[in-house]
Amino acid sequence: MKLTIFGATGGIGRQMVSQAVHAGHDVTAVVRDPARLDVTHPALRVLTVPGLTDPDLLLPALHGSDAVLSGVGPRGRRDGPVASTATRGILLAMACGDVRRFVAVSAVPVGPVPAGESFVNRRMLLPFVRTVLKDLYADLAVMEEAVAGSGTDWTVVRPPRLVNRPLSERYRTAVDDNVARGYTISRADVAHAMLAALGDPATVRRFVGIAY
Repeated sequence: MKLTIFGATGGIGRQMVSQAVHAGHDVTAVVRDPARLDVTHPALRVLTVPGLTDPDLLLPALHGSDAVLSGVGPRGRRDGPVASTATRGILLAMACGDVRRFVAVSAVPVGPVPAGESFVNRRMLLPFVRTVLKDLYADLAVMEEAVAGSGTDWTVVRPPRLVNRPLSERYRTAVDDNVARGYTISRADVAHAMLAALGDPATVRRFVGIAY
């Protein structure tokens, strides 16, 4: 497939780029600073843009693309509404470029508390992070609304706390739910799940929880 990956220099985005090219896909990685992308491959094209809010600047990245993946998200509480504003630009560009398949990353606290969730998660951890990082998750909630209301064939993946561990391909998923008692997931495995969703019709127009 020909894939376009936004947020390609982030932890998940870089993993998506690396895994995709090594799986045989042709990849266009959209970045603001190409020096931050340490992946090289004959099947990789790097496109530098000043930002993701102007769809006209993003259209060249979508030429001939079969699907778009987004690892875009805030790096901290002070980044502002990054995910929602960038995703609106991406969705507008996709509409103009007639690309329908879209897979984006969000976060567990935006989704529901699953049945069978632990007392610690239900009563302590989730309420705490939702309070402390409320602006971040409000931004992701707005992003999810924009994605769900778009005309794309979308999938939104919701991971819990991200860690830097090697790819395992051993994780749990839950369609339209979060994974109960799931506390962590590696960035590599989130990238793997997002790429796997491209070929899974059961994930189209669905939210997918993921965790170990």
